[in-house]
Amino acid sequence: MEALFEVVVFLAIATFGAALARRLGLLAPILLVVLGLGLSFLPGFPHVRLDPDLVLVGILPPLLYVAALETSVPAFRLNLRPILLLAVGLVLFTAFVVGTVVHLLLPELPYAICLALGAVVAPPDAVAATAVARRVGLPRRVVTILEGESLVNDATALVLLRVAIVAATATAGRVGVGDVAREVLVAAGGGILFGLLGVVVFGYLHKRITDPVLDNALSLIVPFAVVFAAEEVHASGVVAVVVTGLGIGHKLPLLMSAASRLQVAAFWRLARFLLEGLVFLLVGLQLPEVLQDLDEPTGRLVGITVAVLAAVFLSRFVWIFPAAYLTRLVPRVRQRDPVPPVQFPIVIGWAGMRGVVTLAAALGLPLTLAGDQPYQRALLIWLAFAVIVATLVGQGATLPWVARRLRLPPDDPVQDALSAAAVQQQASKAARERLDELAQGAPPAVVERLRGLVQSRTNLAWERLGGSDRETPSRAYGRLRQEMIDAEREVFRAARDAGRIPEEVLVRAYRDLDLEESLLRPEAD
Repeated sequence: MEALFEVVVFLAIATFGAALARRLGLLAPILLVVLGLGLSFLPGFPHVRLDPDLVLVGILPPLLYVAALETSVPAFRLNLRPILLLAVGLVLFTAFVVGTVVHLLLPELPYAICLALGAVVAPPDAVAATAVARRVGLPRRVVTILEGESLVNDATALVLLRVAIVAATATAGRVGVGDVAREVLVAAGGGILFGLLGVVVFGYLHKRITDPVLDNALSLIVPFAVVFAAEEVHASGVVAVVVTGLGIGHKLPLLMSAASRLQVAAFWRLARFLLEGLVFLLVGLQLPEVLQDLDEPTGRLVGITVAVLAAVFLSRFVWIFPAAYLTRLVPRVRQRDPVPPVQFPIVIGWAGMRGVVTLAAALGLPLTLAGDQPYQRALLIWLAFAVIVATLVGQGATLPWVARRLRLPPDDPVQDALSAAAVQQQASKAARERLDELAQGAPPAVVERLRGLVQSRTNLAWERLGGSDRETPSRAYGRLRQEMIDAEREVFRAARDAGRIPEEVLVRAYRDLDLEESLLRPEAD
């Protein structure tokens, strides 16, 4: 009962923090981390130890799954080269840079465990990248690259971490090239296979299910089932859930009914909001746990922390600029993907926030090394925690300012609206042709009403090309119809209160009016 009470309290605080962030115009992840840090010093406030398995198997899979569902596969494929350069190349580069720096500062530590710390702090957080990038309003391609990086980089880091831990805990630290290759093949290759299997199995089930509630329940089960199956054979559950999410998300219109898609989207919106808020709050609350066994002298601790932070921050920029511009020396790459403006690599470099995966991986470091040899585990956990707070609060809080100062070339809304209007006109033509095929025998009034609906959708698409300083016919329709719906609701409510209609009639009427109001929102915005 006490544990359940604490969960409810944490969810309430996370919700309050997110609401306060919106009220103050701040980024919710940053405010929640700061709020967690403050609450961790509050006497009597529950101290929660974050279980690494809970994060990596219980929290991360659904967040990665919903992010993959919403990722455009064509856009992901189009930006595959920069995504892989960041998600694989940059993670490995950062891990080795940080590992080398830590080994130079702490030569008594085996290089393998230093490399493990590098793998821990190397991947930017999927949740932070998505939450911050979209809120800041970065150009679409930058958001796609950051989201794609955050979907894949956890797998790279966790596979490298697994190899480094095996090397650090093996007898005499002897791990051959064949052992490393086998570990990578099983983790990455197995993850891809299980992810593709998840697409086939759960795609088939989604297509067979017609009940939106069952579709929603299955959608909740998918990420956990895929992760558990992959981890059972030591494959990468992160890779598996990302592959499954990308595959099902790409085919979602063919797998689910409209009612199912609406319900699933609403459910995952709420689940992501609660999980993200809870995750960032819990990160801040880990401070007492991190400091508990730390016994390094203050001066030495500060020096090592600053050196690791510098290595993490600088390695990202050192990698990104050559990756962005030297690759364009290849004529084929330059022809297919022109040189980006310098603002793009700068903002991508600045968006390297670390989060809960880094903390969970740090807490999962082995208690002892080969031969039960103790080491400075508490110091490594502190360094990982310091990287999280510094990058999330420091870079995350300043990212909007950096984006404004850089004056990033925005996406062209006119071009977007023009493309949408052109496609809508083709869709309306297809709808009219289908209506003409089926109109025979239907009441003329119904046919004319449907023709008017098709025409109004076409008009709405072209209206978006106009300026926003005047009320378009569609917006006027939405405003007036909203007032009419409110009046209708009041009549039904009064009739229910007077006992003239039962509650069931009111519920059905409200459902119909709510559905119509939901259709008015895009036109009224």
